[in-house]
Amino acid sequence: MANEKIETAENFYKPSRKKNIYPIQKELRNYLMRFGRELQLPALYNDLTRFTYTLPIKDKNGQDTFWESAIYDLRDLEFLKENLVKNYAILKTKGDYSFINHLDVAGIDFCYFGNSQPFRIRIINKFNDNQDHYYIKQADASRVYGLELEHLLSPNRITYFTCKNTLIEEHIPGIPGDKFIAHYLQQPDLNAIRLAKEFVKFNERCFTHLLGDMRSYNFVVNMTPDIEGYQYRIRAIDFDQQSYEGRKNLYLPQFFKENNAFVALVSKYLNQESIAQYQAEEKTLMAFRLSSAKYRMKELLDIMSNDTISKPEKIIQLKQELSTHFKQPVFLKAHTMGQIVKMQLKQNLRKSLFLIPKQATPGKLL
Repeated sequence: MANEKIETAENFYKPSRKKNIYPIQKELRNYLMRFGRELQLPALYNDLTRFTYTLPIKDKNGQDTFWESAIYDLRDLEFLKENLVKNYAILKTKGDYSFINHLDVAGIDFCYFGNSQPFRIRIINKFNDNQDHYYIKQADASRVYGLELEHLLSPNRITYFTCKNTLIEEHIPGIPGDKFIAHYLQQPDLNAIRLAKEFVKFNERCFTHLLGDMRSYNFVVNMTPDIEGYQYRIRAIDFDQQSYEGRKNLYLPQFFKENNAFVALVSKYLNQESIAQYQAEEKTLMAFRLSSAKYRMKELLDIMSNDTISKPEKIIQLKQELSTHFKQPVFLKAHTMGQIVKMQLKQNLRKSLFLIPKQATPGKLL
């Protein structure tokens, strides 16, 4: 993690409370079609907006969850149930409807708080009552870029599809970061060193491809039992702030006060040499993933470099701060967020890419 002090509440600059929805342009749409991400969906986002009213959903302690249960006219509900189950089949089996007769919609929830104002669809197996859910959101280009970069550069694969102004995403399982801090961080079987190591790696991934606003409730923690204790994986679940903000520190999870408990673990259990080692490990893995998907990455970054996914003043601020941070004036030549992301990848992964055998990486990657 960067050798910088955590900012105080007084001078901490929070992410934008509301960002613009940037439409998917023709070039990005063609990319999505080429790689099987753009499909015909039976139920679209606009179909879900015709609810009659909503009822607030509280947690077990009676606190507001920011989700509301959407109530529909019976005729609309019948249409939605049939087609939302088909959406689920597309998401899980690419459109194999042979098993959908034993599936039903257990609930449709609406979140007024999120940038994309998502709907959460709860699917139930009528045979065994097992539930799963997925999300339907407004298709935002910056979010799509974030999903693609996460899919290509992180250790996690993500399933999502678009159709016109609609985006559907699978549920990413895990313990929300804020819940993990509250209920798991003090458990006696916590492997604090491994968790600290994973937070360093997560911090590095976010900064390398400029995924912002990773406050604790925007990522989840996966715990996997191992021979000795647990292994941990931190996964982003919110991609609205992919290369949108102007301030560099908003792309470093270590600077959010909501993440102070994780930062404290790093400070307690890792020294600078260990932090540098784990950063280098993650950069090497990202370089190998970039090398494996170099043509797809190049196509994505070329499209992103010509797209509008942020405001001019934020682009100016970010390129200036990154130029100062790395002491690299090349950032000042950028005119779009996509160009900044391309430069950031080159800056952070150049050394690791150089170490990959030349026969594995013919041609120019970035």
